Amino acid sequence: MDWNQLADRILAGEEISRREALAVLQSTDEELLAVLGAAHRVRHHHRGRQVQLQLLHNGKSGLCTEDCAFCSQSALHRSPVARYPLHSVEQMVEGAQRSVQLGAATYCIVTSSRGPSARELDQVCEAVRCLKRENPALQVCTSLGMLCAEQAEKLAAAGVDRYNHNLETSREFFAKIVTTHRYEDRLETLQRARVAGLQICCGGILGLGEELLDRVDLAFAIREQNAQAIPVNFLDPRPETPLADRTTLSPLEGLRALAMFRLVNPDRDLRAAGGREACLRSLQPLALLVVNSIFVNGYLTTDGQGYDADLGMIRDLGLEPTLAEG
Repeated sequence: MDWNQLADRILAGEEISRREALAVLQSTDEELLAVLGAAHRVRHHHRGRQVQLQLLHNGKSGLCTEDCAFCSQSALHRSPVARYPLHSVEQMVEGAQRSVQLGAATYCIVTSSRGPSARELDQVCEAVRCLKRENPALQVCTSLGMLCAEQAEKLAAAGVDRYNHNLETSREFFAKIVTTHRYEDRLETLQRARVAGLQICCGGILGLGEELLDRVDLAFAIREQNAQAIPVNFLDPRPETPLADRTTLSPLEGLRALAMFRLVNPDRDLRAAGGREACLRSLQPLALLVVNSIFVNGYLTTDGQGYDADLGMIRDLGLEPTLAEG
């Protein structure tokens, strides 16, 4: 395939086909730089030289009733993670202040649960109102599990900008990873958030044992959701989870996947998210040719390579960490 010609067509407004997206994932090692070059042209056209910094706040940990096979925060698994109830309003606001000091574009409040209780939702909404008064320019994303319509409306009224709810994998593969809720339940939450006026942050996790076609289906399903932000996670197997013994994707597989997600979703906020260090290893800088966003200062239950290393990586490539939405 002529990868440069594919980039030309996408830049002219043509959508990539599923067959072409699969070809990206099946490309040879010799073709990889050309694939990344094509994805970089698309990334640069829509996002310039900016890299948005995102900071996660794990507001409630290790108490989730769901059985997602990859997740160490499920109460059904015996993973050695911290377990604590929802943080106080003050703790969540302090987390936002730290994110501003680090130059983060978006502050993400995440809780491990099937969905928020009435008390938890009120607490998160109060925290958002407080931190928005102090930092009105800060983008706020929440990830609280499944929502009803009223809950989504309350979050929007409190000042939440985006709601994160990942599809995780393809519709076909989903039941092999999660059995305590349905793929359709996730789609319904996304629809309720969208109707409430919230932007959508929706991604997935790669390396669960899915086929290449599952990765393609996930990228296209996310495009159908019109997600403004797309976090692409890579499995970093957690102890005492059902996937603890699974081998991580190779760095080249990870880069091909990121390139495919960029070409399928050319103008979106594409993020290299959890597990990028474990998967991409020494090739992490190449991901920034394709993505325009990363999490800094670690993830929910795992450490990253560190804020200074992330910032140095961005600047060494001549890219610009930014607070502004690109």
